[in-house]
Amino acid sequence: MTTAERVPSREEAWALLCAHTPSEALRTHALAVEAVMRHFAPRYGGDPELWGAVGLVHDLDYDLHPQEHCQHTPRLLREAGWPEPLIRAVLSHGWETCTEVEPESELERVLFAVDELTGLVAATALVRPSRSVLDTTVSSVRKKWKNARFAAGVDRALIERGAERLGLPLETLIAETIAGMQTAAGALGLAGEPGAVGAGGEG
Repeated sequence: MTTAERVPSREEAWALLCAHTPSEALRTHALAVEAVMRHFAPRYGGDPELWGAVGLVHDLDYDLHPQEHCQHTPRLLREAGWPEPLIRAVLSHGWETCTEVEPESELERVLFAVDELTGLVAATALVRPSRSVLDTTVSSVRKKWKNARFAAGVDRALIERGAERLGLPLETLIAETIAGMQTAAGALGLAGEPGAVGAGGEG
């Protein structure tokens, strides 16, 4: 993306998301992905505002058009004045599931890798005694990973492919995703009850 192309503000991205996403659960998922994208951005020399905006709107058309996911997104983003490189980045998260846009940039590869993973981390946090991501560990996520019936909708193979494309060990990807989500624990409803964090064992 060139310096001449503007970065949509977080307020713009959030308003656009809310206009097309009635579901609170999907909004929360968007917040999780935003937090993780912001967390990863400095690791790759990226702009947290830009990376976060892409994370917020990555599922822009899913709530209203689940069977046509990513088919309506380009129009919606263009109408809102979003630059083409950001539109491409959003579409890349659906590579080989609902788009043919292969993740190439570091921003795109991170989005592709963490989208599904945020769901597994959140589900893991919610079954811990603390019901919090603040004391969720890599080992607790890995234990749940092995149980195919737990968060069965999460595509483990896709996450593994994402880690490979980033050149990161899976454990590192999980650790950084947890760290990103911890920065937004309250907004995600994953801060637990007062005094509960750290009180339980591995969930």
